Amino acid sequence: MNDSIIEILKTIFDRDLTKLRVEIASYSKEENLWIETDDISNSAGNLCLHLVGNLNTYIGAEFGNTGYIRQRDQEFSLKNVPRTELISMVNETMKIVKDSLDMITKEDLQKEYPRILMDANPSTERFLVHLTTHLTYHLGQINYHRRILDV
Repeated sequence: MNDSIIEILKTIFDRDLTKLRVEIASYSKEENLWIETDDISNSAGNLCLHLVGNLNTYIGAEFGNTGYIRQRDQEFSLKNVPRTELISMVNETMKIVKDSLDMITKEDLQKEYPRILMDANPSTERFLVHLTTHLTYHLGQINYHRRILDV
């Protein structure tokens, strides 16, 4: 079977957002989600907020017309957001990503992504692949944060 890139992206986003939810739920102590050290300046809680903001902006608002307005500074400045709220945000983001990806056509994938990003104008397809790797990168950081600091 030859899956479309949209189906592949939906599978990857679902897999990794599910893993994000599991990582956040796996902390033995909720307050450990917010630990920062001299060497680790982004807590797992803030990375979770960052991923939610990123996907809601670049997929949800752009293709799902959700009206989401990003407050990127708060993704890193908010602290002690309850774990249940973080998990709820991840669950909502999963639905928004899936629904928004369902709205993208094959023709849309080949178009230039509608926003200027990283000093370039990638195709929508290329930028969506970038968003999967961005999610996976920060998911790995959260996993290490949990294993090192959740003691």
